[in-house]
Amino acid sequence: MKAMFTGFVAMTLIAIGAYFALHEMGFSSADVMSGPNVRLE
Repeated sequence: MKAMFTGFVAMTLIAIGAYFALHEMGFSSADVMSGPNVRLE
């Protein structure tokens, strides 16, 4: 049970870290999949 909860916490931390890291590097799906004629807000 302890290992399962540790795994859930690790997955959550990795997901949150990847979310912010990808946005900082400009790899968000909005930046990658849109062309120059698309207005993003």
